[in-house]
Parts: sequence; structure tokens; C-alpha cells
Amino acid sequence: MNHDVVVVGSVNRDYVCRVDALPAPGETVLGGEFTVGSGGKGGNQAVAASRMGARTALVAGVGDDHDGRALLADLAAAGVDCASVTLQAGVRTGVAFVWVDAAGDNSIVVAPGANHRLDAGAVRAALGDLLHPEAVLVTQAEIPADALAAAVETAASAGCRSVVNLAPFRPLPTELLARCDPLVVNESEASGLLGRTVRGPDDARRAAGELARRAASVVLTIGADGALVGAADEVHHLPAAPVPVVDTTGAGDAFTGALAAALSSGSGLLEAARIGVRAGSHAVSGTGAQASYPDRAALGLPPIA
Repeated sequence: MNHDVVVVGSVNRDYVCRVDALPAPGETVLGGEFTVGSGGKGGNQAVAASRMGARTALVAGVGDDHDGRALLADLAAAGVDCASVTLQAGVRTGVAFVWVDAAGDNSIVVAPGANHRLDAGAVRAALGDLLHPEAVLVTQAEIPADALAAAVETAASAGCRSVVNLAPFRPLPTELLARCDPLVVNESEASGLLGRTVRGPDDARRAAGELARRAASVVLTIGADGALVGAADEVHHLPAAPVPVVDTTGAGDAFTGALAAALSSGSGLLEAARIGVRAGSHAVSGTGAQASYPDRAALGLPPIA
């Protein structure tokens, strides 16, 4: 199979509880609806790309347990090629404990499990069979640093574009940052890279300009205000349409996966980011992560030829 998007990243089983308000330290609150679903930034972005019509493969690791088998079933049902997702004995599948409040905001704790067993050697071996110059690589920072670096370096050797979502934040070496095309960050992650607080559209515009001089290109997401795209000494603001917010869990992953799918089909970065903004906006209007992700028809887009 000639893949359009290859994702190297984390997969988690999500345990989600709705609450009126997120608990403060030391506080116990009674929750409402409880659900179990599939998540993890890598799995989410792979599903988002697949839903947007990209032939998508995932490189990841799960434990040989019920959660791992459930994740694989959900990913396969979404059309993601899981041949490079390894079953690892003696370790639990990654899990995420998610609390979502009445405003749709969330708090998340992740127990990485098998995700932290994904190493550079395994990534290089898997990508050797998956990458080709027209493919787009996607990776994030929920996997070990050496696995992330191996993914980007292998993509560069294969002549592929790397979409790097630096979430959760970790510092990146200068040479690795320069290969991100684009680097995808939110205001918090941009703050970590720049060593100062980035808050609000004006701050974010300045930050996008600075980061675009360190990465090949940058997309800085700003929640309900959309996203900023920085490349070639220019910064463009892409506003988001107002939507009712039900659950923000995984919305950034919907954005990144849709952006990567659009890039793989030949869209330029600005147009790809516009599609990403629309996908992220659609996601916050539904519940859960992968369950809320749109297909092309939901966004009024034609099928990929």
C-alpha cells in the first residue's frame, strides 16, 4: 500500500468522565457520564488523517491486553493501517484519564505504558518500509525523544515532509526544529520554546514569526481564534467559525491530522491549515476524541482524487 500519511506516535485508551467543574487539589467531586474510547495523540492524528481521505499508516506500540486489542480494532475500523503497531508482552497499553467540565474544558493524566517502549530502532525499521518522497510524516512528543528524532531524521533521508506536533512540550535540538515543516504548537507550547508567556492573538502572531525563523514553517493554534501560519517571513491568521463547544478533547489532533492529509493531497500550507481549523472546530462540537472527527463530506469537501 502506498501511504499518503505515516504517523509515528502514541495510542491510549481514554477513560472519560463528565463533571460540572474540574476538581481542585485535594477535592473529590461527583461525576456524570463515564465513557471509554480510543485516543492518544498518534492514534488520534492517524484517525483524523484517514477520515479526511488519506491512506494512513501508524507506527506505535500497545500492550497485549484488552485495551490494546480494543485500540487496534477502533483504528482498523477507521481505515488506519496498523501493521506497524507492535503488541508488547508484559506491559500495559497506554491509558488516559480525562475529566471534561460543563464548558467542554478538560484535564488529562496519561499513563504512557507501551508508548514509552517505542524506540528509535523500531521507528527506523518500520519507516523504511512505509516512507516514500510524496508521503507526509506526522509525529508528536508523547513518545520518547529518541523515537521522535528518529522519525524526523528518517523522513528527511527519504525526502519526506515532517509535521511535528510538539505536544506535550519538550525542548527540541536546533537541527531537529529546522526540519519541522510545519511545527504545530499551541500558545503553551510556543511559550516553552520561546521562554516567555505567549497569550492572545497579538502575542501569538509575534511568536509565530519568531518560530518560523527556527522551523521550516510553523502553525500556531489559538483555540477559538483559529490558527496562525508562519513561513517565508510572513504570518497569516486563519480565523475559526464560532461553534458551540461540547468537548475540546483531541481537537488539536483533529487539526493536525486533517492538515497532514491535506498536505499529502497537494494542498499548500495555508489551505491545509484552513482545512485543519475546520476539522478542529467540528471536533469540539462533539464528544470524545476520535468519535468527534469529521470526514470530508462533513466539511463539504470533495473526495480526494
